[in-house]
Amino acid sequence: MLALLVFLAEISVVTICTMRIIFVARGMRVLAPILGFFEVTIWLFAIRTVMQNLDDASCFLAFAAGFALGNYFGILLEEKLALGTSLVRIVTSKDAGELLRNLHLNDFGVTCMEGQGATGPVQILLTVVKRKDIVRVTDLVRQFDPKVFYSIDEVHTVNEGIFASRSRSGLIPNPFRMPRKERMRTTSVMS
Repeated sequence: MLALLVFLAEISVVTICTMRIIFVARGMRVLAPILGFFEVTIWLFAIRTVMQNLDDASCFLAFAAGFALGNYFGILLEEKLALGTSLVRIVTSKDAGELLRNLHLNDFGVTCMEGQGATGPVQILLTVVKRKDIVRVTDLVRQFDPKVFYSIDEVHTVNEGIFASRSRSGLIPNPFRMPRKERMRTTSVMS
């Protein structure tokens, strides 16, 4: 029973530690210290229990196994939370008009520019998206061209832009942006 408690405590400690480190890297000044408090409190319980039972090998093994599994759970949790923002860079030698339209129809802001690749002219599309939306974007990219080159980088800071928002029920309208049809009508009237 004691080994099980040590095992569960160490899983909790390392999972919380993994999340705390991620929150520190993302500049979450309030949440990171709160997690740190719980991490150290639980760790002190676990290490005290192990130190009081130095003749019990099951406590050592439980501590080590909890540490290993805690790393795994911390990574899984971070992937599920998908915090942060990413830059998706797409490079294609095809006409990217269709992909550009599909990304815009899904409310992703996209910048498109001409470039020169190793085999000739290319179009480069850049879109900054929430990490939760990466799968949606990469699905659209693969539908456009299953062999297209793209890369994804983490973005630390973003200022302004067009970002897609999703809820469980679907797209959430941004009250500060005109609907697409309104923008098109306004643009065509102004032209």
